[in-house]
Amino acid sequence: MQFSSLFFIAVFLPVYLTVYICAPEIQKKNRALLLASLIFYAFGGIQYLFLLLIMTAVGWIMGIRMTQNERFPMRKKLDLILSVAVFLSVLGIFKYSGFFGTSLNQLFHTNIKVLKVAMPLGISFYTFKLISYIADVYTGKIGAENKYANLLLYTACFHHVLQGPIIRYGDLLPQITERNCSWQSLSAGIWRFCIGLSKKTLLADHCGELADNLLPLGGSVSAMPVTGIWLGSVCFTLQMYLDFSAYTDMAIGLGQMAGFRYMENFNYPYLADSVKDFWRRWHISLSTFFRDYVYIPLGGNRKGEKRTVLNLLAVWALTGLWHGASWNFVLWGLFYFAFLLLERYLTRKGMFQWNPVLKHVYAIFVFNLGWIFFRFSDFGQLGAALKGFFGITSAGFSSSAVAISFENNIFFLIFSILACTPVFRMLGRRLRWLFQERRWNKGIIFGTKTVLAILLLALSVIALTGSSFRPFLYNQF
Repeated sequence: MQFSSLFFIAVFLPVYLTVYICAPEIQKKNRALLLASLIFYAFGGIQYLFLLLIMTAVGWIMGIRMTQNERFPMRKKLDLILSVAVFLSVLGIFKYSGFFGTSLNQLFHTNIKVLKVAMPLGISFYTFKLISYIADVYTGKIGAENKYANLLLYTACFHHVLQGPIIRYGDLLPQITERNCSWQSLSAGIWRFCIGLSKKTLLADHCGELADNLLPLGGSVSAMPVTGIWLGSVCFTLQMYLDFSAYTDMAIGLGQMAGFRYMENFNYPYLADSVKDFWRRWHISLSTFFRDYVYIPLGGNRKGEKRTVLNLLAVWALTGLWHGASWNFVLWGLFYFAFLLLERYLTRKGMFQWNPVLKHVYAIFVFNLGWIFFRFSDFGQLGAALKGFFGITSAGFSSSAVAISFENNIFFLIFSILACTPVFRMLGRRLRWLFQERRWNKGIIFGTKTVLAILLLALSVIALTGSSFRPFLYNQF
């Protein structure tokens, strides 16, 4: 089940909200949310629901064991290692066994039988949540959770089980036991959810259609002219942000409906003026996870320049591999590693004091190029796309088909680009300020917002019924 499916919008969400709102106290609301989450996840396969239950039970038991072994540091450390090994082994079996088996067969000309298993939805995200829980219990940042149901709610909560954000248990625990479930938070959550839904159905999906036409995954990229490759890369770049941030908007909105406050996962990354700045703004929960649980434990930048470079290499190789079981994702991670090293060197030499506009153009060029590595797992298509991106193609510079596609979508692309910036948020704040200055009745402001939310919801439903369903891009990761 997807947030952007008609069944979720028309059936699951209204029924869940009705039960949740009618529940008289926090504990019963938690039970309603947990039940809804288990039902939601079961739509992806009952067997995978059992896997999630077992993984959470492992984290719960080992967290308690570490607390009991507080006076025995070696036992406690062994519990940590064992827990993380179990989590990573399960993730490896489902996500990477086929990749490594195929790679070994190709490299050494062997005939290892490749295990073909479907990847459970959200396994990358809830595995990292459990690892962060176990690590925080080990370091004493939080105490072990004695109630399995509370930890299961953290792991399985349908708001963020599939695509994050990767929330820390220490941030969520106070809200599990006490939170403000008001009509104001419900209203704010519905508004945020509708914003995300419309961003997905009205913008991201059409950007995806354009990207599929201009950068075809199953067709011949080499037949596309240079301007087609560039326009396709822009469309895919827009799709990546609009699609993933749309999911985050909907997840945060669902949390607000229930009285939860989740971390923001994006901060307008396409406004970045460097690769380092981009990764401070993009998928913030993942970046901070790798920083806190990989980079810093490896020594961070505290053990000399060579060790810092090795630590960064490990982080970015793992970041690429986390995104997908394919070598193009590893290359994608190393691509950013190389540019981060370059920026680090230029900054230390005082050579990165460029004009702000030039720095922004540079950053846009880099992550636009980076998304091409991300898109193509087939190296033949990847090579053709990269050649076309740099003008090395026999298909020419442009074509009438590309020109027509651009002309037909120019205003849509402008609107999509603006949606990647704070323009609409700033406009909303300005209008709210004007309403307050004129001392308009709060009911009028609320009514206007309600009408806009209904309009966005209606347009989104029309878009869903009038086109083929497109799942969220990050579901595959």
